[in-house]
Amino acid sequence: MNPEGLLYSKDHEWIGINGDTGTVGITLHAQEALGEVVYIELPGVGDKFDAHKSFGSVESVKAVSELFMPMSGEVIEVNSTIKDKPETLNADPYGKGWLIRIRIANPAETSALLSAQAYDNYISAEA
Repeated sequence: MNPEGLLYSKDHEWIGINGDTGTVGITLHAQEALGEVVYIELPGVGDKFDAHKSFGSVESVKAVSELFMPMSGEVIEVNSTIKDKPETLNADPYGKGWLIRIRIANPAETSALLSAQAYDNYISAEA
């Protein structure tokens, strides 16, 4: 079950919105599919991305997967802990394992994202 209060993309990223900023991470489903994360490549502060565009990658013992923006925005903070200790993502993908914070460029893009229940239904249908 995924936390309520977050929005989810079909690319398996989540975003928590607070005013005009959003905190972005990957879902537990994505983390479990990846397995043990060993390296994370993240963008720099000031980088801008459109929704659904790649903003970095996660490397695990199984594979390398791209990270996709759930909404358009400018990176305003990068989780330095996760860069130094990528295993944090395995232990706490919805808490200490967040990846970036963005200034949201287009709030209307939330309409393309899924609620926790809708995301649960989506990953059940994918299986």
